[in-house]
Amino acid sequence: MSYQIEPYQTQASPLLIVISGPSGVGKDMAINTLRKFGYPFHFVVTATTRAKRPNEVDGVDYFFISMDEFAEMIERNELLEHAVVYGDYKGIPRSQIRQALSSGKDVLMRIDVQGAETIRRLVPEAILIYLSAESEEALVKRLQERKTELEEQLKMRIATARQELNRLQIFDYLVTNEANKLDETCRKIMAIITAEKCRVQQREFTL
Repeated sequence: MSYQIEPYQTQASPLLIVISGPSGVGKDMAINTLRKFGYPFHFVVTATTRAKRPNEVDGVDYFFISMDEFAEMIERNELLEHAVVYGDYKGIPRSQIRQALSSGKDVLMRIDVQGAETIRRLVPEAILIYLSAESEEALVKRLQERKTELEEQLKMRIATARQELNRLQIFDYLVTNEANKLDETCRKIMAIITAEKCRVQQREFTL
C-alpha cells in the first residue's frame, strides 16, 4: 500500500523588522548593504526636524521637515510613533508601513532604542534587532571618525548608549556589527529573517 502525503505549507507573511542600536553603530550601512544583497524590503523613511547632513538625501535618508509640519503630522495621527531624540523630533509615518505590508513586502525600520520600545508596545509582533559594536571603545572610535558631533554631543551619545543597553530585554535578537565585517553582520540579519519566514505560526501585525 502506498501513501501520498501532501506537504503542509504556509504562506510566509510580510514582516515588520526594526533595526535599532546606538548612534554610530552602523545601522544605515547595514541597511544599504542589505539592499546590495538584493533583499526586497520597503525601507521606512523617518520624518525628522533635524538639519540635513552633507551626505544625506531628503526623502531617501529622512524626510527633513519643519517643526510646524511635524506638529501637523502629529495632529493628523499620521505617525505610528514619535519622540525627541538629541533635541530633534523624529517620527515613523504610519501610511508607509500599511501600504508596504498590504502589498506583501517586508518592512524595515531604522529607529533609536526609545522608538523601538514604543514599537514593541504598539506592535508586539514586530521583530526587533539590536545592532551593537564589539565594545564601547569601538563605538567611540566610530563616532569620532564620522565627525558629525561636537565633544559635548559625543559625550551625550555615549552616555545614552550605556543607558540603552539596560533596555536590551525588549529586543528579539542581538547582532554585533564588528569593524570591517559588515557583510557578515548583514548575513546574520538575513538568517534571522529567513528563520522568521519559516515559522509555523506566522506573525500578524495590526497598525
